[in-house]
Amino acid sequence: MTLRLLLDSADPKAWRQWLPTDLFHGVTTNPSLLRRAGQSCTTANLAVLSRQAEEFGAQEIHLQAWGANQIAMAECGQALAAMVPGKILVKLPITAQGAAVAQQLISQDRIPITFTACYEAPQVLLAAALGAHYIAPYLGRISDQGRDGHREVIAMQRCLDGLGSSLRLLVASLRQKEDLSRLAAEGLTTFTISPDLAEALFSCQATEAAAAQFEQDAAG
Repeated sequence: MTLRLLLDSADPKAWRQWLPTDLFHGVTTNPSLLRRAGQSCTTANLAVLSRQAEEFGAQEIHLQAWGANQIAMAECGQALAAMVPGKILVKLPITAQGAAVAQQLISQDRIPITFTACYEAPQVLLAAALGAHYIAPYLGRISDQGRDGHREVIAMQRCLDGLGSSLRLLVASLRQKEDLSRLAAEGLTTFTISPDLAEALFSCQATEAAAAQFEQDAAG
């Protein structure tokens, strides 16, 4: 698999800044990111936001479904998928209810699914068995539990490699730019990162000093 980056943000200003650079394949959102961006978590607002993301160049738009029960969550997922046909991936938690909804949306509606809130390697096997497109392990939050997040995520990838699965491990909750290079060296290819982390990728004092020297020398 080739490298694929997604922007983890529900802020259209961040989309406008980063999506035209072609660094990002699309965007990932959830109710928490919507709240942080001052956006309402309603299907009407998400329809507006999805069209904006498409206009800015997003090839994929990952939207989190919600619902108090399986029927409500499935109906929400169907509504989300219809907003920008062909570009929406419905995000579902890797719970018993989320798995049941995913089975319905995949088998009956052929809606692509991204499972979220992954903390353990066996959950990756469930996602692969159900035919999901992505599953998102929370690297930083796994480490917050006192576990080695990098080791856990690498083990998840090895499970998929062993199966020959096409499921993509969409690594989320990255805290520093070194997380990307460390995991990429172990064969992981797909990451969703915040706008702040995107900025940090371009922050290198030695590079900036070298660029300034080039300009100074060019000016004579």
